[in-house]
Amino acid sequence: MSDASQHSAQTQAELLAQVCERQIRFVDLQFTDVAGSVKNVTIPVQELAATLHHGIWFDGSSIEGFARIAESDMHLVPDVSTFAVLPWLSGNEATARLICNVYTPDGQPFLGDPRAVLGNMVKRAEQMGFTYNAGPELEFFLLRPDAQNGLIPPRPLDRASYFDQPTDMVATSLWRQMTEALGSFGIEAEAMHHEIAPGQHEMDFRFAHAMKTADNIVTFRVALKILAQQQGLYATFMPKPIRGIAGSGMHVHQSLCYAANGSNAFSDPGDGHGLSTIAKRFMAGQLLHARGMCAVLAPLVNSYKRLGGYEAPVFVSWGRINRSALIRIPRSHAAASTRIELRCPDPSCNPYLALAVMLAAGLDGIRRELPVPESSEENLYLMGEAQRGAPMNVLPGSLLEAVAELEADPVIREALGAHICDRFIAAKRSEWEDYRLEVTPWELDKYLASF
Repeated sequence: MSDASQHSAQTQAELLAQVCERQIRFVDLQFTDVAGSVKNVTIPVQELAATLHHGIWFDGSSIEGFARIAESDMHLVPDVSTFAVLPWLSGNEATARLICNVYTPDGQPFLGDPRAVLGNMVKRAEQMGFTYNAGPELEFFLLRPDAQNGLIPPRPLDRASYFDQPTDMVATSLWRQMTEALGSFGIEAEAMHHEIAPGQHEMDFRFAHAMKTADNIVTFRVALKILAQQQGLYATFMPKPIRGIAGSGMHVHQSLCYAANGSNAFSDPGDGHGLSTIAKRFMAGQLLHARGMCAVLAPLVNSYKRLGGYEAPVFVSWGRINRSALIRIPRSHAAASTRIELRCPDPSCNPYLALAVMLAAGLDGIRRELPVPESSEENLYLMGEAQRGAPMNVLPGSLLEAVAELEADPVIREALGAHICDRFIAAKRSEWEDYRLEVTPWELDKYLASF
């Protein structure tokens, strides 16, 4: 293989100088498996120069969705642009982080690398003249473990609600720490606030190029868990950890810019919704493929206990003020901020795969010049079927149904690639089968004494 990094030797030299200046002792080389879990190889700093030049080998046979034992050798290729110093380690433990791409022994991008899947879709958008930007709103719960450090049943950190000022100083401190930590990774947090449920919080990021956004989501999930643990808390991105209260989503704001001049391809001030034809076709593609990409955007059995309640969308529709719609059009103060907000993803998803299928669906709408249906501005949950008019498409009601829709959607399957798609489907069917066979506390409470 040629030099492992795609960046210049000068960039590598600058990075090595920075590592020396900041007295870094170790470097974490990170990548994700198909499920989105972060994997890590730590090297002493003395090995960094060689790793930047040649990459580093690892065994991929035990990584979820990666490779069979017969084809297990994989090569990690650090992306120099992702260099950051971990703010929670210092002194003799001072550690930096590099996110990596994964290659096969013959120097080809590994088809099972989620980051490569997103990279391929980003290149496809560029070939069509577009740059894809995204900004997530990540919701999560802060839980207080019991005396034995157990998490079941979940105990929310606080009893606050939507936009309440946190009264728990631990949560307030964690917010501040998180903002500082994100800044050290080059992530710009736009806002943070308490969400509607007890113990539920949200942090919003400034929009960025899709690859950087996916990297930021992965980084945020790891950083928050570590910082929460240092406060004696547990942070979870599980979509619906507690029955009867709101679940956690990851609404994603999206836009396309023209690669030639950087202007927003979604903006048309003369349109009633401020949307260009490109935006409407992109939106039409996402609506058409909503059911097919749902398994990737909401990938857990538990995800479908969130969808359909507490403003979590289930109707495949769009509108400006309608928070029951799948796609919402936020009000923008200028043409540059025109965007669409997809509201079904949740924070358990693999962000590389999620953004890849969202982009694939939107580009399919542009390529085929799909017409967008009429907008729905009323709360669809409060309307009967007769009031909604024609039968309205809805998202899958379970992970099993979502996987079947994925299998039936060639555009989404092609975006993932056969390698990841086959392994993702197999993993999700296995997850569903395990869930199906479980005897739950609900069943025992409901039936044990009655039958």
